[in-house]
Amino acid sequence: MIDKTIASAADGVSDIFDGSTVMIGGFGEAGSPIELIHALIDHGASGLTVVNNNTGSGHVGLAALIETGNVRKMICSYPRTANSMVFPDLYRSGKIELELVPQGSLAERIRAGGAGIPAFYTQTSVGTVLSEGKEEREFDGKTFVMERGLKADFALVKCRCADRFGNLLFNKTARNFNPIMCTAANITIAQTEQIVELGGIDPEHVVTPGIFVDRVLLLENPAQESKLVAEGITYP
Repeated sequence: MIDKTIASAADGVSDIFDGSTVMIGGFGEAGSPIELIHALIDHGASGLTVVNNNTGSGHVGLAALIETGNVRKMICSYPRTANSMVFPDLYRSGKIELELVPQGSLAERIRAGGAGIPAFYTQTSVGTVLSEGKEEREFDGKTFVMERGLKADFALVKCRCADRFGNLLFNKTARNFNPIMCTAANITIAQTEQIVELGGIDPEHVVTPGIFVDRVLLLENPAQESKLVAEGITYP
């Protein structure tokens, strides 16, 4: 009988190895798997390449993972936001690498990786520093830059509802990068606020089919990043 549920966040991240590429879902705090990220900090894997929309807020979640020195490189669209208290200083001091990717290109690179598409062409970044060193081609008289698909060893995502097969349903805008990251990773670990019986999610409402999900962790009252930041919480 297929049952992808796991007992703890620690179990979920236990095989993430040094040097892994890890995709972490979320658009700001929406859909950000705080507990899985904190478990990854406790696990101690280092030299990570992390793919995310931004670099976290305050001293919790992704920002805490960066602050502990576990992350070698960030691939993201917004390395600095209103509550970025960690990444900017580390980057300026040369302690972390950055690959800056326009947000639409980031989404498409992840989608392409999950679909087995090695590369695609886009007009985004043409004539800017972000196109330097990349192949360019003309189509219909217009210049396009080649961008490579992105894949990962692991994906950490957060959903609202799941079943033991790993079928996932997301909460509105918390859907963001999470579904495409599930398809682009070798192993996907999802934390969910609710686990329902098989058939409890209308098949027409399933966003991510269980074939793309390897582990499901029930966390009924997940942490809210903005609340932790407002309270001045630091992890670990």
